[in-house]
Amino acid sequence: QVQLVESGGGLVQAGGSLRLSCAASGIIFSVNTMNWYRRAPEKQREFVAFITGGGSPEYADSVKGRFTISRDNAKNTVYLQLNSLKPEDTAVYYCNTNFRSHPYWGQGTQVTVSS
Repeated sequence: QVQLVESGGGLVQAGGSLRLSCAASGIIFSVNTMNWYRRAPEKQREFVAFITGGGSPEYADSVKGRFTISRDNAKNTVYLQLNSLKPEDTAVYYCNTNFRSHPYWGQGTQVTVSS
């Protein structure tokens, strides 16, 4: 059974930082590309970043230079470091991966940035 469990969200002032974690189980983690998405209030879900099994990252333009994705294959965990946060980064952040042609999502973790 595939499970993705996010943690690390919270309330932070603009300019602050948070580190999100996503612990995965039930997949061959070391080869899976891991993704982060977010959904802001009254907006569609949007891509934030991904990291391949080989450790190559890609970012949405809106977060490039501020967010960093990383992974620890020994811990089956992917991280998203959020720096220089802005109020428009307020959203529920979701971890996602595809395994055997099926998408899996975590329950999400709320990030709220106050101005």
